[in-house]
Amino acid sequence: MLAVWAVSTLTMLVLAGALPDFRLQSSTGESATQIAVTAALGAGVFGLLSSLVWPLLVRALLLVPALVLGLLVFFLNGSLLLIALWINPSGQGEAAPETAVVVAAVMSAVASATGGALAVRDDDAYRRRLYRLADRRRRHADGPSGPVGPGTVFLQLDGVGHDVLEAATAKGLMPTVAAWLGAPAPGTGHARATHRLTPWRTDWSSQTGASQLGILHGSNHDVPAFRWYEKESREVMVCNRPSSAAELQRRAIERTGDGGLLTVDGASRGNLFSGGADQLALVLSIAARRGKQNRSRAGYFAYFSDPANAVRTALSFTADVLREISQSTRARLREQRPRVKRGGLYPFIRAFATVVERDVVVAAVIGDMFAGRAAIYADLVAYDEVAHHSGPHSQDAEKILERLDRSIALIAQVAEHAPRAYRIVLLSDHGQSPGETFLGRYGLTLGNLVRAGCGLPVPRRAERTHSGAEARSAVRAALRIPVEEGVEEHRPTRRSEPVVLASGNLGLVSFPDVPHRMSREEIDARHPALLSTLANHPGVGFVLVRSEEHGGLVLGAHGAEIPVAELSDDRPGPLADFGPGAADAVRRTHGFPHTADIMVNSWYDPQEGEVLAFEEQIGSHGGLGGCQSRPFLLSPLALTAPVEENEELVGAEHIHRVLRRWLREADGPQVPVGAQAPHRGAGNCATSPNEPAPANPQDPADA
Repeated sequence: MLAVWAVSTLTMLVLAGALPDFRLQSSTGESATQIAVTAALGAGVFGLLSSLVWPLLVRALLLVPALVLGLLVFFLNGSLLLIALWINPSGQGEAAPETAVVVAAVMSAVASATGGALAVRDDDAYRRRLYRLADRRRRHADGPSGPVGPGTVFLQLDGVGHDVLEAATAKGLMPTVAAWLGAPAPGTGHARATHRLTPWRTDWSSQTGASQLGILHGSNHDVPAFRWYEKESREVMVCNRPSSAAELQRRAIERTGDGGLLTVDGASRGNLFSGGADQLALVLSIAARRGKQNRSRAGYFAYFSDPANAVRTALSFTADVLREISQSTRARLREQRPRVKRGGLYPFIRAFATVVERDVVVAAVIGDMFAGRAAIYADLVAYDEVAHHSGPHSQDAEKILERLDRSIALIAQVAEHAPRAYRIVLLSDHGQSPGETFLGRYGLTLGNLVRAGCGLPVPRRAERTHSGAEARSAVRAALRIPVEEGVEEHRPTRRSEPVVLASGNLGLVSFPDVPHRMSREEIDARHPALLSTLANHPGVGFVLVRSEEHGGLVLGAHGAEIPVAELSDDRPGPLADFGPGAADAVRRTHGFPHTADIMVNSWYDPQEGEVLAFEEQIGSHGGLGGCQSRPFLLSPLALTAPVEENEELVGAEHIHRVLRRWLREADGPQVPVGAQAPHRGAGNCATSPNEPAPANPQDPADA
């Protein structure tokens, strides 16, 4: 404390000499000793106000949208400095309001950096500093013996595919992960691996909603896509809409009869779903709630209650906005292809995902570890957001991987000081497949193609579709925007018109005036040219429909068709390009109650690994085709192997069972696991299914 006080005093003296509107003496002048005393008292009072008053201000402003709070950080901090100068016992010192903002920001950053640097050299001091910021109530909850057994941290790197992770470690972009996999450190000839890397297969719906629901709650039954139309309620379900997320979580709990992976002593941070955790922050499924029951925003309070965190994150946010503007301008000037528009609010959405969301979630995880919680699951969405707009293999996305590795390294370092041992598991919910948009290649959207096939008028000017990136939902929740994505834009002007929805390279067509799932025969009777128009379009890979004769039917170009019941890896029909496991994935989705009347999967080039997104994304996921369906699971060798040597991890529900087994091995939450059939699959970057079964701040990675 004395060292931080001394450095803060010196900083104030330097700023007083450098800034004309900041003075530590009266107009008549004082001696150097008096000026030094004034600086010391001012720094001390400012430090006390920052420690005592700032958390109360943030608590009072908790109802203010998070991004607005970020903008108020500088004003509030400057106000504290003006108050400190006003009540300074020496009676000297003054600053212009705009200068006070600058001085307060610099002093907060310097004080935080000094305290952190000194504390890191002393393990006990470092632990005390972080533990103070954790949930203090836990000190009374664990009893005199403290936590029992190792805890487990599950870090989800949203959208990072198995192929991307391997390439990043080979390039040296992620040295922490590379070291876990046994890559030798610079200057050494050998290293011992501490983790194993295992690929796994998503379901047909290769997106966060389906994957994370299956991972955290053990069931993603009846989640056919990122967004779909439900005829009985006449509503569009959207996985990143708070009300939809809450309903999906309720359905999964009802189906499994269990609260989720994190039911006992768990924490859920930055996720779409709670996983049954009691400790929640930035969880979308509770974001629609109002009142004391909604603790989703608690993560913002916990993080921003430290003024240095607030200042640093606000500065990093601004820097990332400028970085995105620079990168998008450079891509436009070079006429890079493929490319999507990255203007408007996107730079701010990206900065929220890559800075604010990351910092708050990492801080919450660190607080959970020092609180000794048994199971922590957190989602970092930064890579997924950038890869959607810049491409999964772009330099922009690679920079994000480097930052994510620093966050992982920070969490690993903190684990050494936690009150219990921690095993860190990295995993992803899906990958991404590159490729241009359907609109960019053919000049029309999937919706307009469907309208043409139905004989309906097609607008001359194609309307661009919205991106379903996960970060947008986090921004909406942070801003407390009551209008939820997709409510109005997907409503047909007439009930006889089709509802066409996009989920990456997966399209869904529903006819809202027909209460049941239409059959091929009914569709042909109403719109004779529609199915052939879709199946024969060069941008479409295959089409799934219900058939009165065959039960289910997959249609392809040139009249190719095969009943769903006859699909297999040996007889894939139109699914041949999509690799092993595709047949089982399609067959499982066909059995969902809310599968659309027509399911459309885009074209896929197995040589280049490219798909055509029906949304405005050049890195997409949501359907079959490419490495979007091949995420990874990176687990410590101390845990048992996720599967036997000749078995494959298939489906998010399979991942749920593996994670639960690991929690039992670590003496974590003792939750019963329902008996389910084993699942098998094979092949590269394709999808296989599995059958359904009946807040706490700390310095962020870029401190």
